[in-house]
Amino acid sequence: MSCARPPGEIKSALTMLASLLVLADAASEGRSVILSMLVVGLIFVLVIAIGELTHYLAVKRKARTPSRTL
Repeated sequence: MSCARPPGEIKSALTMLASLLVLADAASEGRSVILSMLVVGLIFVLVIAIGELTHYLAVKRKARTPSRTL
């Protein structure tokens, strides 16, 4: 008593398994793309924050020092 499967059924099962592997790879690649985009956005925000902080400190320092009048 053998349980032989038709070749078309085996081929479709292998195709379905291969498509699941491709989807898993695409999902992990999509996750890495999103994480890298978040890191780039964080870098942009940090650069803007550092620039605003240095501008604030420069204005504060300029207001603190008395102006020289001759």
